[in-house]
Amino acid sequence: MGFYWVGFVLWLLIGISLIFLVWGVGKKSWKALLISGISLVVPSLYFIGAENWFRLIAFLPIICFLLAYYTRKNIK
Repeated sequence: MGFYWVGFVLWLLIGISLIFLVWGVGKKSWKALLISGISLVVPSLYFIGAENWFRLIAFLPIICFLLAYYTRKNIK
């Protein structure tokens, strides 16, 4: 059985997204939250083709983008 690069890249992006999400919420950094949302877009696109409630996972980047927007709005 070979090594699956696609799965590795998807899990790596999910891990990066979670790290930047925790860091962005902790430091109140809108840039970190934006990076979290961007890195979560590709893995969430995989779930758009699902036929059940897994399709809702595709909306997770929107939460990161909204958090980034409200954080930037409240800083100024």
